[in-house]
Amino acid sequence: MKPGDTFQNRLSTALRIRNIKPVELHEMTGISESLLSKYLSGNAIARQKKLSILSDALDINPVWLMGYDVPMSNQDSSTNLDDKISSKHVFPLLGTVRAGYDYLASQNIIGYIAIDRNIPDAENCYALKVIGDSMQPVLYEDDIVIVHKQEDVESGQIGIVLIDNDEATVKKIVKYDNHIELVALNPYYPIQKYTDKDNFKIIGKVIEARITKIFE
Repeated sequence: MKPGDTFQNRLSTALRIRNIKPVELHEMTGISESLLSKYLSGNAIARQKKLSILSDALDINPVWLMGYDVPMSNQDSSTNLDDKISSKHVFPLLGTVRAGYDYLASQNIIGYIAIDRNIPDAENCYALKVIGDSMQPVLYEDDIVIVHKQEDVESGQIGIVLIDNDEATVKKIVKYDNHIELVALNPYYPIQKYTDKDNFKIIGKVIEARITKIFE
């Protein structure tokens, strides 16, 4: 089940049909006018909590609001989005992860992905777009991985590591007594070694890879 429309278009349509102005929607929901403006201009996409708030205020199906081909009317009183999407989990999709800012802020979300099966501790997961070819042939550029936010992984697992408080990298993490190695699966790239004296931080574990059900 893939969306046939965008969140931006569906929100604009709902406002027109309900004859509600953005300033009135702000008053009804408490969502700032600036954020609503970003939604309507396509510069931001609402996360699950705000999708529920918007759909309740507009009396519409939140799945329809996300662009799916379902009835617009909100006939189901439940506001649980996972139940409304046939038990799918929906995760924010990020282009990159950097230190020093809230990488799950709405302006850093470039879309959403839906997963058919249950993901443990889903509220602490996000999706990340792979950049580069260092993890080929397992992961290719623009592939999508689901990441569980955590500060450690077992040796040999693929994780997300933040280097020098800059952009994070996806690598196989191999642990030794006095250092770790970040191993690229593409043999063209050399192994990177880091000790406790180096500035690195494990920030997640890849739990699902090569997801393609993306919507914006």
